Amino acid sequence: MYAFKEETDLQAYDSFLLANGGTYMQCSLWPKAKPAWSPHFYCGTLDGKRVFECLILGRRLPLAGLIWYIPDGMICDYGNTQLLSEFTDFIRGEMKKFSVTALLLDPHIPLRINGEFQEHGLNVHKELISLGYRLNHNIDTYIYKAPVQYYIPLRDKETGERLTAEQIIHKCEKGVRYSVRIGDQRGLVSKICTYDDIKADPTIIDDFMLVMGDTSERNDFMERSGKYTLHLMEVFKDYMDISLVYYDKDVDRALQDERDAQVSANLARMETANEKLKKKLTNEINALQQQTDNYNKRRAIADGFSDKSRFCVAAGLTVRFNGIAGCIFGGSRNILRNETRPSHLVNYLRLKKSIESGCEIHDLGYVFVDEAKRTDDPDSPLGEFKVRDDFVGIRDFKASFNSDLMEFIGEYALVNNKFLFSMYSDFVPKARKLKIKITRKLRR
Repeated sequence: MYAFKEETDLQAYDSFLLANGGTYMQCSLWPKAKPAWSPHFYCGTLDGKRVFECLILGRRLPLAGLIWYIPDGMICDYGNTQLLSEFTDFIRGEMKKFSVTALLLDPHIPLRINGEFQEHGLNVHKELISLGYRLNHNIDTYIYKAPVQYYIPLRDKETGERLTAEQIIHKCEKGVRYSVRIGDQRGLVSKICTYDDIKADPTIIDDFMLVMGDTSERNDFMERSGKYTLHLMEVFKDYMDISLVYYDKDVDRALQDERDAQVSANLARMETANEKLKKKLTNEINALQQQTDNYNKRRAIADGFSDKSRFCVAAGLTVRFNGIAGCIFGGSRNILRNETRPSHLVNYLRLKKSIESGCEIHDLGYVFVDEAKRTDDPDSPLGEFKVRDDFVGIRDFKASFNSDLMEFIGEYALVNNKFLFSMYSDFVPKARKLKIKITRKLRR
């Protein structure tokens, strides 16, 4: 028999978590980042040995009562059916004691990788269903993560050797490689900022939020405030940073001066050059002229937008915890987005830092999908996903980094009060959409 109890020794809790592949959303810091939720830490032992842990966050919602949520699922051996069964019996008792409407479980276990079914994920799904958990097909009610994620393994799949940033970028789609290679030729400059940097210069958060505001306008996802972002960075200051890419008019102008000088030099050389050299110089001039045309387009947009020499065009917030790098928020501004492709550069910066930090996996982040198609096939519980229209471009962008597509087995609900849970299922999507509308109107 397994013994379960609420954990009070958070140092012991985090030690077990780090030794067993726990994520940042399972650690003792995560509740500090989510102060609206009340935490419960549980541990499980067998013969005095710790074999199980989970963080449960609780929050009372209008009409729905108290909802419990286990981010990224439990830290345990999911193949141990006795352990899962006894924990389920235990937590049902806890839910009745605290009058919990439902427990939402979000296990960090892939069901499919690049379209191929993972036997372990299927087995875990079947076991959870047999224990009374219900698979949630309504993506709009998910607490935090969508079930579709893009991951870049930072080791060679065959040899196990660590990959360099250059090796990874070489595998990326051509447009990504090109944008990263010539980013500095388009007047782009970059930096990575820690929490201490932001405390010294609060305008960094302002730059980041300008990017996220434009990104949110293009895509249907929950917006966050600068205050929330700063709080998140304060809590995870040892694990989190912001990558920023700026367009700098002065840098771009200096690069154009060099091109103009090169054109003048080539024209002067052509006066005495033979036919072979003239052809070579002409080709160089044509290439430089193409770069000049692109420069003029950038400056026409930038000069009409801002009188500042430098302004932020792309940014990304990244957490690196226990070997996994997670892209929390990120995107690009509408200004110069198509002329400079700064998203490619900012994601390359994040990826490079993840490699330097010794991470094993770089998570590019989720993609929103419509409600999963229901299926009667027991080996395909989630069916096929259809990406939401305004996330098709984001899906293609993440895929262009040669990332693995992971479909996690999704969110499960252990329901204690059917009526209140039905109210929750109906209320949450409407409340979320209303909040997005209000936030956007306030920002405008």
